[in-house]
Amino acid sequence: MTNEEIRDFIQTAIAENRVMLFMKGTPEQPACGFSMRTSAALNALGVQYAALDILPDPRIRQELSAISNWPTIPQLFVDGELVGGCDIVTEMYESGELAQRVGVEQPQHEPEPPTAEAPQSAPLGVENRLS
Repeated sequence: MTNEEIRDFIQTAIAENRVMLFMKGTPEQPACGFSMRTSAALNALGVQYAALDILPDPRIRQELSAISNWPTIPQLFVDGELVGGCDIVTEMYESGELAQRVGVEQPQHEPEPPTAEAPQSAPLGVENRLS
């Protein structure tokens, strides 16, 4: 697969999935703490989202960063726009802004920083066709 095909795949994933998370690992098995916290925030809200593991091919990260102008992983996109990485998503979760952005209700209890416990809803999956 060429770099252009990878870039097209990434852009299509962002366009076709209202909530798209690029992460290290998967929501079920995150490969870093930042990816774990970001997916846990989405899981805590019960939002359905697509996720793509950037680890199988280093070109995925390279092309993603070229599209987003954001150097770190994870990267969360909502409605085709980059929301940010772990710190921004965590702050938005705690303030209730993330729930508003993804169109769900904030949990009634006082929000705490998300942890990587069992997801409350199964995320949508994006088949990794980049291998």
